Amino acid sequence: MPQSISQEDPTVVDLAEAGQRTLHVGADNPIRISSGHRILHHDGKCARPHGHNYEITVEVTGRLTDEGWVVDKGDVTDVIDAWDHRFLVEEGDPLVEAFEASGDRNALVVLDHPPTAEVMGVLLEQRMRDAFPDTVSEVSVSVSETGELCATY
Repeated sequence: MPQSISQEDPTVVDLAEAGQRTLHVGADNPIRISSGHRILHHDGKCARPHGHNYEITVEVTGRLTDEGWVVDKGDVTDVIDAWDHRFLVEEGDPLVEAFEASGDRNALVVLDHPPTAEVMGVLLEQRMRDAFPDTVSEVSVSVSETGELCATY
């Protein structure tokens, strides 16, 4: 039977000694964003501009911060939300000029690689690592483009 600690118990828990913990964001209820993209050098229909309602889940592993969490969930969603209702294109796509000419440059996210679900996962992981505290040791992002296609690490 599990043992609970009463308030009279002099035991002090040191969060620094709690070890690595993992925060799951979106495991049962994925974060949803709507974004457009196209795969510029693809021979099939994905070369045409189109959109998806992406479902994204995130796992963040690290030591607990002084605030008592691995990372603030708001920091996770801030990174993902930067791509919500945006159009994702690869550098060099002529759509960049079209968006700029229309005055909608802020609706565009230009990536160094094709905006596939796999690339999106890698880039979101990197952006999160850059935004998160040094106590975070691992970030894993899963991006579902459709019910049939999910990219994860």
